[in-house]
Amino acid sequence: MIKIEVQQLPSPTLEFGGAGEFSDPKVGLREAGPYDLRFGAAHRDHVKIGLVGPRELLKDARRWFERCEKYIPSGSDRTIQRPGFPGFKEIFRGTLLLDDHWTIDVEGHRDNLAEALSKSEPLQRFDHVLDLYAAAVERLADLEMNKPDVVLCCLPTEVITKCFSVTRRLSHQEKAAAKALKNRSESRQLSLFDLLEDQGPEELEEDLLNRDFRRALKARALRARMPIQIATRDLLVDQKRNQDPATRAWNSSVAIYYKAGGIPWRFRTTGPESCFVGVSFHHLRTTKRHLVISSIAQAFSSEGEGFALRGQSVPWDKTQGRQVHLTEEQAYQLGVDVLDEYRNRTGGSPLRVVLHKTSAFDEAEETGFKRALRNTPVVEFLTLTETPLRLIRFGAYPPRWGTMMVINDGPAYLFTSGFVNELGTYPGPHIPAPMRINVEGDTDLLESARDVLGLTRMNWNTASLSVSQPVTLSFARRIGGIMDEYGDSPERPLSSFRFYI
Repeated sequence: MIKIEVQQLPSPTLEFGGAGEFSDPKVGLREAGPYDLRFGAAHRDHVKIGLVGPRELLKDARRWFERCEKYIPSGSDRTIQRPGFPGFKEIFRGTLLLDDHWTIDVEGHRDNLAEALSKSEPLQRFDHVLDLYAAAVERLADLEMNKPDVVLCCLPTEVITKCFSVTRRLSHQEKAAAKALKNRSESRQLSLFDLLEDQGPEELEEDLLNRDFRRALKARALRARMPIQIATRDLLVDQKRNQDPATRAWNSSVAIYYKAGGIPWRFRTTGPESCFVGVSFHHLRTTKRHLVISSIAQAFSSEGEGFALRGQSVPWDKTQGRQVHLTEEQAYQLGVDVLDEYRNRTGGSPLRVVLHKTSAFDEAEETGFKRALRNTPVVEFLTLTETPLRLIRFGAYPPRWGTMMVINDGPAYLFTSGFVNELGTYPGPHIPAPMRINVEGDTDLLESARDVLGLTRMNWNTASLSVSQPVTLSFARRIGGIMDEYGDSPERPLSSFRFYI
């Protein structure tokens, strides 16, 4: 007999600057302001924005930020799903500052975007345009006084069409690795309906075959120690094909505020002070064109601090199979590094560390992490994986977001996408698939599922309720690509999550 238990988990509680608790980021920001209002003088009461791009897009960007200072109607009759944007100051209790001193025209006398785009060889064109934007970001980052908090890199349509992705020149080893990734992806036999947001945390064949302009520019900005936001006409100018202006204002304003140093919100955990850590693996090219596998930890404190760390690397071997694992010593060192970074950022140690992976932890990994975290009262191991399982309910909508199903007292199947009560609809494009949650030892499965739901609301790159992956894993591909572009420099890349999203 098959035993099936289905229950509906409540929406996670999000905390903001003022009184009250909310589950929708937009409602919470509108009613109570950003969480860092609680920090008093440390609250960001202004955000200084640098601008880089061709002159026409720079004009569009200035007009866009002028619009964001005031109320922007959504133009939609679905005001619950697409509310108007009240204005940046109304939401974040701070102002947007722009200045010619922080503006660089890449069509000016020192730069020539047209010449860079005219290069006939794709890789050469990619590098020339990348150098042009990166040099402009570096000039703003090198200002001795009164530098911007974040730089908006405005990319015209021609850069998108000619440079956004370019095929690499691959070594024999890289070709073999790309083929292995393709075989792994095909063996999973996932349909279009199974793809989660941003194509999931798993590295794909295209990540090895191609260079991505967005990730390459973020890596160069990382070296310059300057957070950037990439903007195209789809953000800055109203068009038939893009989102309504209010939605664009909500999403871009949250991202800019966070990248400038603010904390928009946090989710309240019912347990002790916690650190949530996602562990993933990605290919990394060395200066000698050797390929290695590097681990990456995406970590988040329950206070709202987020950081990314690159772990030790091992030589790539085509016999490694579908799953890569840390040695005991590598797991130990990664655990030590996470704790050190957590202490540096928060001034104390977590009472609970929760580790997430998309593959099972083996004995060596568990032993290494437990040794590193031996002084942490609570250590939990969770495996989070995609699944082809479906659940059908009566009516026109799919299962509710937060529905959890347990079969034969085994792992949980949690719907991190689905019908959203706060919106009164299902905001996703495809049939939702649940995430499989497997816990080790005596970890409370229900509490773990609640944490996963809360972590899906901690994506500060958007104010949307349709994000389906916990933030511990959702940016893994992007961070892996940025780390790859950053290279194997002995200088450790900056850890703040603001540089990666």
